[in-house]
Parts: sequence; structure tokens; C-alpha cells
Amino acid sequence: MNYKPHEFAKIVGVTVKTLQRWDNSGKLPAKRTPSNYRYYTDDDLRIALGEKPRPSVRKVVVYCRVSSSNQRPELKNQIKAMEEFANNCGYCVTETISEIGGSLNFKRKEFMEMILSMLKGEIEVIVVAHKDRLCRFAFDFIEQLAIYSDCKIVVANQSSLSPESELKSDLITIIHYFSCRLYGLKRYTNRWKKEIEKAIDKPIDNQLECDQK
Repeated sequence: MNYKPHEFAKIVGVTVKTLQRWDNSGKLPAKRTPSNYRYYTDDDLRIALGEKPRPSVRKVVVYCRVSSSNQRPELKNQIKAMEEFANNCGYCVTETISEIGGSLNFKRKEFMEMILSMLKGEIEVIVVAHKDRLCRFAFDFIEQLAIYSDCKIVVANQSSLSPESELKSDLITIIHYFSCRLYGLKRYTNRWKKEIEKAIDKPIDNQLECDQK
């Protein structure tokens, strides 16, 4: 984002004359438009606020995830498809991150490291297959953090369920997640599955893994 001198001065908390002195002394040189008007950038803002500027070369990251280890073949296919998708969109992929973990688990190692890198301004673009590959419920929050960090999240598949179908899917995910935490109490899991199937008139796959999306 670019700022006019009076806008920049207001954010930093100094006067326009102070900015002129910084420009003339070389402390914080202003950028110039072709018509020689001064302006400032986000990197200038970080310098003025005592923060480190963003790296000049920022990463384009492909992030892929599956929920369980028996989905490794799917993970390989997901990686290949997302790298091809990113390249077709004109992005030069610099890093591919993949991991196995549930969509409700926000302590995934690779996921957390990627988000921290994003917040540091090191990532320009994150490419994912679906929103829930990144996280199940907090995608809008992560997207706002990305916007704040000048990072773009690109979702390959933008198709969405109807509100009713989405609610049912979320309900199944939440209850199944917590029922799986009752390790060794299989009868409780089976009872919940029967209750859910009865409520939504839809069978639940018996092969569904814990922490499934």
C-alpha cells in the first residue's frame, strides 16, 4: 500500500516537515512518482515504526493436508494437483508444505510455522485445494490475518455447500471429533453416529477416521 506524506505522517505520529527532514537527511528517503511527488510504502512504515522491512523476495507456498496416515496417496495427488494449479495461475512455487492432521487441530506443526512466517511478511501467496485444507472453522480469521500481512490465500476449489448441508457437515465433524476422543468407548461413538444418521437421514461412512475433515 502507498501513502501520501500527510497520511504517512499521521500514522507515524510526526509532522510532514519531519518527513521532509528525514527525506533530505537520508534517514527515511521518500519514494517518488514519475511526476516527482513523494509517497511512502508499507516497508517505509515498518522502518518508521522500528520494525523490520519485509524481505524483498517473498515465498509462494502450496499447503496440502490430509487427516489420517492412510490418506498418504491422496496427499501425493493433492500436492501434484496444487503445484500444477499454482503454476497455471502464474505463480512460481517456492515451497510446498504438507502434513497429516485433523482440520480442528490448530497445533499442527507445519501449519503453525507457515502462519508465523506469513505474519512476519515472508509469504506472498498461499495456495490450498479447499478452505478446510487450511482449517475447518476459522478460515475467515486466517484470511484476515493474511490480508493484514499482505498475503493472498488462493483457494483452488471455491464450490460451497448449501447452508443446510454445510451445517450438517459441521455438526458431523464436531461430534465425530469429540466422540473419537473417548478412546476405548466405542459404544458411545456408535450411539452418536446412529443419532446423527437418524437426525439428518444420512448414513455416515464407517471408515471415517478420527479428526476427519
